[in-house]
Amino acid sequence: MFSSLPHDARPMLNWSWAQIEPYYTDLAARELNARNVATWLADWTRINELVEEMYARLNVATTVNTADQASEERYRAFLDNIFPPALAAEQKLKEQLLASGLEPAGFAIPLRNMRTESEIFRDVNLPLQADELKMSNDYDKIIGAQTVQWDGNEITIAQLRPVYQDADRAKRERAWRLALQRQLADRDAINALWQKFLALRLTLARNADCADYRGYRWKQTLRFDYSPDDCTSFHRAIEQAVVPAAQRVYERRRKRLGVETLRPWDLDVDPLGRAPLKPYREIATLKNQVKQTFDHLDPTLGNYFGTMIAEDLLDLENHKNKAPGGYCTAFAAIKRPFIFMNAVGLHDDVQTLLHESGHCFHVFQSAPLPYAQQRNVGMEFAEVASMGMELLASPFLATDNGGFYSTQDAARARVEHLEKCILFWPYMAVVDAFQHWVYENPNDAATPAQCDAAWAREWNRFMRGIDWSGLDQEMLTGWHRKLHIHQIPFYYVEYGLAQLGAVQVWANSLRDPHGAIANYLRALALGGTVTLPELFATAGAKFAFDAETLGNAIALMERTIDELER
Repeated sequence: MFSSLPHDARPMLNWSWAQIEPYYTDLAARELNARNVATWLADWTRINELVEEMYARLNVATTVNTADQASEERYRAFLDNIFPPALAAEQKLKEQLLASGLEPAGFAIPLRNMRTESEIFRDVNLPLQADELKMSNDYDKIIGAQTVQWDGNEITIAQLRPVYQDADRAKRERAWRLALQRQLADRDAINALWQKFLALRLTLARNADCADYRGYRWKQTLRFDYSPDDCTSFHRAIEQAVVPAAQRVYERRRKRLGVETLRPWDLDVDPLGRAPLKPYREIATLKNQVKQTFDHLDPTLGNYFGTMIAEDLLDLENHKNKAPGGYCTAFAAIKRPFIFMNAVGLHDDVQTLLHESGHCFHVFQSAPLPYAQQRNVGMEFAEVASMGMELLASPFLATDNGGFYSTQDAARARVEHLEKCILFWPYMAVVDAFQHWVYENPNDAATPAQCDAAWAREWNRFMRGIDWSGLDQEMLTGWHRKLHIHQIPFYYVEYGLAQLGAVQVWANSLRDPHGAIANYLRALALGGTVTLPELFATAGAKFAFDAETLGNAIALMERTIDELER
């Protein structure tokens, strides 16, 4: 029966649940034992991968063009008619395996995950989870439709980003204010959508008999190796070890620009008056040069990225009605990653592509694991794969290593990246602390004005060194423009934890380049078969929340910045 399934999900994109259900029914009807469990898991993996790939392909279509009504209708039909029964069927198989008492090799962590998923699973939540994904699509549509008139042309907010690097401060300010004016025009729409998101999430938690949504989300995201209190400790460590370093970055920029105070439109321009870095003009050049960068870093990585190009698994260029941000998803059945981006000709595009390629390499490296459940990796380590790749690839940005720049510009690009890494931790703390406040105080958070005030408190705590005077509304609504808060609640601290791991992997590469890459690839190949601390350790890092480990990372980063600038 399972041999008749297609190689990939494209022939199934118009399938109904009636066409998919028999495969789950067949699996549920089998009596599990030690002799047949491997075949059973292989068949389960096959149908699971195809349904996952259906979702991924339909979702990609809606993000590539948020105005494509046909794609949206197909995606919503999937969410209404296939997503809920598929989740229910998956849960039934998980419970079947748990009830059997069998423990297949390499399945200790997947079984642990299944026990927690069973604990919070409720049939009544299935349509609500589908509704949540539809709301995420609504958020994309709001953001994707945001355009402005600039120099007589209609352009997206993202396409204004190059102007923020212009040496003309008045021009930068005009562009920045124009973008924020357009974004504030959607304030009411985003507030209304937020209230729906929040109410739905509280209902999900209540239905699952969880005391609050944070506790529910902790279980849903399978966070076994750290707690909300650890996040609070991490916030304090950032305040102690990183915020002063971030202030040093901002103050150095202020002095070099020769301005009295640093304003939001002063953060992207080169502080020494140099022209903006121009890594590429054509998307094909971006792809080819990143390929050469990976070739120089490690042949395995170069081959993986070459496959991405050859199989057309990259959608990189920004355009109107394209969803915001960037991501890597997996087409599970064919074991291939797919990268979505909004490239507009900046060095940030190079960094984003390096980042998302790290996720791609994770997909390729873990593909040999036999069962889909073994490839479920916590985002805390998945982001080590991506952030680590940004740092590991950074020495190869110069043209003599296959990259984009002269030696001098490559050093400049690395300085900018390291500074942004330092500045990221305080911003991450704002986003994460804000979300903890939201779900600790859901009644207050149901009022958008209270959210504005909470965001401002965290902003003023961590984001020191930028002058927002006269820009209260723009600052207060910063939470509107962080898609994770709306679409993927609590998914942001992972970046902060992963960056700390990534810096440690990079530090290892400075001492032993080949050994560090080998450990990196070895850790990626483990998928989700070991604990989070074990994944970090395999990659050569410590899973940590403390100020000392952060301080060591900051010291290395600031020392490297000084060396590169000299």
